[in-house]
Amino acid sequence: MTKSMKIGFSPCPNDTFIFGALACGMVDWPGGLDVTLADVEELNGQAEAGTLDVVKVSVAAAARILDDYILLRAGGAMGYGVGPILVTRDVRSLDELDGSTVAIPGKRTTANLLFGMLCREKGITVERREMVFDEVMPAVRNNEVDAGVVIHEGRFTYEEQGMRKLLDLGAWWEERKGLPIPLGAIAIRRSLGPGIAWAMNEAIRISLVHARSNPDGIVPFIREHAQEMDEDVICEHIETFVTGYSLDVGKEGEEAVAELIGEACHMEGLEPPTGEVFIQRPL
Repeated sequence: MTKSMKIGFSPCPNDTFIFGALACGMVDWPGGLDVTLADVEELNGQAEAGTLDVVKVSVAAAARILDDYILLRAGGAMGYGVGPILVTRDVRSLDELDGSTVAIPGKRTTANLLFGMLCREKGITVERREMVFDEVMPAVRNNEVDAGVVIHEGRFTYEEQGMRKLLDLGAWWEERKGLPIPLGAIAIRRSLGPGIAWAMNEAIRISLVHARSNPDGIVPFIREHAQEMDEDVICEHIETFVTGYSLDVGKEGEEAVAELIGEACHMEGLEPPTGEVFIQRPL
């Protein structure tokens, strides 16, 4: 296990909190790491292109890459009360969305999949406008679109920017499925083999444990990549999106991911995966 690994995750505080100790060398990876930080939709594209060995992906996007990648059990974003939110300035109800323009944070994202499921259930037809996630709220605020699907820190700040919630898409999922909403997962190339995959799973888990035990050590790394994000929002972001499922998805988490990947396959006309979706602990 001396191979240098190309690893990609987002600059959002939950990811930099989880991966910070590993990326900064506080947790060792023999052979070293070539780290890429990018928006999750860009990472989804890199995973589909196969340019990274280990990559954070939207769970919705995982449906397209499971022939070449397997999901790790640690490092993901999943939970109750953590889902994307549909926000607006002037639209008063979901029915009024029909025929409108809605900003989405990337076509491969779990947020867009949930919104598509909602539109299908409600019989709503909209024009979806793809944007980087931090462009969605300004577009809504400036009346460039009628509504937007916000993720990450947007769920904490939309009201102070003059918007209101039309629907919490995560809560909508939870009510229908009785499961946590799986937002993101960590994928690793199947060709690397189960030994390296499990070693990376454990390195990520240890990195998260290290961050929880020694938060001051990774604060500079988190702040560097959070850019202008308010300190309180950074803390709330981490507390919200880093959950027990980030240490290990568990049986419920596996069920939630399988359910969401099934929805993605149905929406996109893909064949459901036939092999193992998650790496399993070696016997």
